[in-house]
Amino acid sequence: MAIQEVAIDSRPGGAPPVETFETIVIGGGQAGLSVGYYLKRRGGSFVILDANERIGGSWRTRTWDSLRLFTPARYDGLPGWPFPAPGWSYPTAREAADYLEAYAARFELPVRSGMTVDRLTKDGDRFVVQCGELRFEADRVVVATGFYGTPSVPGFAAELDPRIVQMHSSEYRDPSQLRPGGVLLVGAGNSGADIAIEVSKTHQTWLSGRDKGQVPIRIESRLARFVLPILWFVASHVLTIKTPLGRKVRPHVLANGAPRIRVKTDDLVAAGVERVAKTVGVTGGLPALEDQRVLDVANVIWCTGFRQDFSWIDVPVFGEQRELRHERGVTSEPGLYFVGLDFLYAFTSENVGGVGRDARYVAKRIASR
Repeated sequence: MAIQEVAIDSRPGGAPPVETFETIVIGGGQAGLSVGYYLKRRGGSFVILDANERIGGSWRTRTWDSLRLFTPARYDGLPGWPFPAPGWSYPTAREAADYLEAYAARFELPVRSGMTVDRLTKDGDRFVVQCGELRFEADRVVVATGFYGTPSVPGFAAELDPRIVQMHSSEYRDPSQLRPGGVLLVGAGNSGADIAIEVSKTHQTWLSGRDKGQVPIRIESRLARFVLPILWFVASHVLTIKTPLGRKVRPHVLANGAPRIRVKTDDLVAAGVERVAKTVGVTGGLPALEDQRVLDVANVIWCTGFRQDFSWIDVPVFGEQRELRHERGVTSEPGLYFVGLDFLYAFTSENVGGVGRDARYVAKRIASR
């Protein structure tokens, strides 16, 4: 990694020194690395702080082993370097992680791994980032922690019989983690459907939740090679916060997620996966459904997504319900920016290949200040 000149302020009384940068990027995934690419091109001192012990960590530790990206490699590249794979192949999560690691090395981005940020606040005109006993200060901060927030699991999960193996989808790796017996997947989006297909080969499987629909084509078919460029254009340039259609679609996407992409309804039927109603509680230690049905299962996998947890940010950029207030990642607090959020600007904002545009926009705003 490149070594930059950093101002170090020694503290009296043996306190850890303070490192000072022009810009601090919090998060070293695709969003943070993309911001770093543009910051390096513009010059100035910056650092990327990442909580993972290794670049690409979330793709290695919070996804199941068989996961493949939902977009082909031609749409998975970050700024300055296309994804090094055949354009119509679908990389695995591990390949995506390796690409991010190689990307940081290729452009000599100053990433510091194992740096969990405990608090972000402001002292006068400067931002203060606290990582354990380490303290960093900067004129500007970009929060690029991405869409992997805190796993979201309903409170009644604690009431399940302790003999039931339960885990969030971010903890699931493969079927060997499961007990013999039935498996209930709670959440019928992409994660739930993908994992349901896999575990159904060895376990009786139920998929619980509202049907979010599906894209109308097989993404790995020949037809997809003609249709996907059109869909990518629509998702990138039509479904944005600047168009009436994009502004109409955005709240639904943020509230309900995207339709199923790879797994079709016919696939679930063929695999013997039974679709059931929403899981709403626990009866006698077993999961209870909205239609009063109670399922006697040995395993529950919560495919209920993540929730952003910005409780560590002590800067006035949130509304009464702790909702982030921003315009395309630019907050009302001078010098504080966000990148990598769902539908930040467009439907593709959280995608590996879509985050670069938001990163470029934020880097340009930083330069203009």
